[in-house]
Amino acid sequence: MDKVRVIEVKENILGNNDKAAAILRDKLHTKKTFLMNLMSSPGSGKTTTLMHTIGALKDKIKIGVMEADIDSSVDAETIATTGVKSIQLHTGGMCHLDAAMTEQGLTELGWEGLDLVVLENVGNLICPAEFDTGAAKNVMILSVPEGHDKPLKYPLMFSTVNAVLINKIDVMPYFDFDMKKLEEYVHRLNPNAKIFPVSAKTGEGMEAWEDWLLNEIKAWQE
Repeated sequence: MDKVRVIEVKENILGNNDKAAAILRDKLHTKKTFLMNLMSSPGSGKTTTLMHTIGALKDKIKIGVMEADIDSSVDAETIATTGVKSIQLHTGGMCHLDAAMTEQGLTELGWEGLDLVVLENVGNLICPAEFDTGAAKNVMILSVPEGHDKPLKYPLMFSTVNAVLINKIDVMPYFDFDMKKLEEYVHRLNPNAKIFPVSAKTGEGMEAWEDWLLNEIKAWQE
């Protein structure tokens, strides 16, 4: 009997996405547009953190934002109040964006001439980590109430990011959150990941994060 052919569909799909992402990344690099893929679980303070970041940088660089969600346009409307270009991307029930979806969003946004485009990905710690969007850097936000053990539960997410923002440090006294353990867990998976303890509400720690991001954008454009 002939052997049954096994087709690795997932590998093929991801492989095609990786190729598309590499092409998109090169296109953005040529035009000196820095795409940041921002990921987190719901309730981490992603939009609040992004608004603070925009407020600090919008007079220095040109910024656009793509808000991805399964439904609603609440986040895009909120970001639009900062005065930067903003669009909402509906994923039709999908829990992530891939390179093709990202490129479609960039076309609708009108990305040429922008220094920074932020893709605020769909809120969860699983699916978005599996797909290369063509971003120059991947960044995630973990909030203190979520706990310091999340790198152990979602290792792929923490392995694929360039920076981790630990948000809501202003409420650390009320939670059993161990920053040293968190740093240990993250660096065990990803030794080169930058970790920024911040509070988007009070502004604590945000300057260090915003300086890092601005330097990464400048390096991308050189």
